[in-house]
Amino acid sequence: MEPLRIALRYLLAKRGSNVVSVISLISVTGVGVAAMAIVCVLSVFNGFAILARSQTDTLTPDLRVDPLYGKAIDGIDSVTALISAVPHVRAVVPVLEERALAKCGSRQMPVRIKGVTDNYANVTSIDRVVKSDGMFVLSDSVLGPVATLSVGSAVGLQVRPGVDSYVDIYVPRRRGRINPANPSASFLSGMFAVGGVFQADDAETDADLVLLPFGEAARLLDRDNAASAIEIGLEPGADADNVADVLRERLGNTLSVSTRRQQQQTSMRMIAIEKWITFAMLAFILTIASFNIISTLSMMVIEKTDNIRTLYAMGATRSFIGSIFRYEGWLISLAGGAGGVVAGVVLCLMQQWFGFIKLGGDHQVMVTDVYPVRVEVVDILVVLLLVAAIGWITSAVAAAFSRHRLGLSSAGSHCSGG
Repeated sequence: MEPLRIALRYLLAKRGSNVVSVISLISVTGVGVAAMAIVCVLSVFNGFAILARSQTDTLTPDLRVDPLYGKAIDGIDSVTALISAVPHVRAVVPVLEERALAKCGSRQMPVRIKGVTDNYANVTSIDRVVKSDGMFVLSDSVLGPVATLSVGSAVGLQVRPGVDSYVDIYVPRRRGRINPANPSASFLSGMFAVGGVFQADDAETDADLVLLPFGEAARLLDRDNAASAIEIGLEPGADADNVADVLRERLGNTLSVSTRRQQQQTSMRMIAIEKWITFAMLAFILTIASFNIISTLSMMVIEKTDNIRTLYAMGATRSFIGSIFRYEGWLISLAGGAGGVVAGVVLCLMQQWFGFIKLGGDHQVMVTDVYPVRVEVVDILVVLLLVAAIGWITSAVAAAFSRHRLGLSSAGSHCSGG
């Protein structure tokens, strides 16, 4: 521990040269600011990931069953009965999904239709995201079949819930020949009253989704006792992973079962990729900032040349002297890194608790009006490991320079003596 003790004394002792003191302070500050920036940026990405997950959870079921081959699950009645018999399953909803054309008056747009049953409100939070001037219903004794439009579809078609609001849905025929002389016969169509408009605050869902009664969707898509997927709602407190394992065993190898997190895997992966690309860029900046440490240690070696000669004369080896400045580089890096991490954590926790940094734009139409942050221990450990790795590299350079300096000094002393 002797080299470490000497390194601590060198770090804390008053400098003979003010320049070395200033450069040392700049080095520690540079590493600290870079480490603080990394912690803050990673925490902001964590916050946005949690925010995105909370929004996609709105219409994402606890579990979803999809076909591994083809576009449909056949024999849907028997499959839903089998799933319903699994413990902790609260609701089962077969769904039919396909691209279609929606038309309202002279306005039309491509949409994504999704046929659902009355149980859909039990596997998602659709009731919570429907606007106040409408409701989620699939049929009405007076109006007939009812459609619930996403906000993007409603804006594109310029339609809102009301007695006189209807949309026509057109889907290409799945079977039969196409008659070029009568193109309209190549489509199956249906008219639906607009019962509600929903906004899930998820860009993909809000863009063009239209919810239809399952029976009407089956007619349009010419599907009999089949579904594109099965969405499952679980009892509160149920372990989704355990239930998914049970379903995989009972359903066999022709169907896949995915949990809510697995359904969101693509969007979450994109956020994670952006997060770690940004981390790599900031790590490069931290590396550049650490070059100041090499300058600081080089000047410190020059300043401590007399001390090095004294230690060498007292029997210290070159390795021992190199270890002193290796520890010195570690101490400077870790002091700056630890200080920056602490400052970054404090700032992020203050933002997390008090939200003093606001987002720009119209806060009335935004999901949140403050920058979301979330401090995670893994990020802090990664930053500390990065600082330690950079400190090891810079300290190795400083140790090599100190041994080189000692060799020059020894050579100079021999020449003088000669």
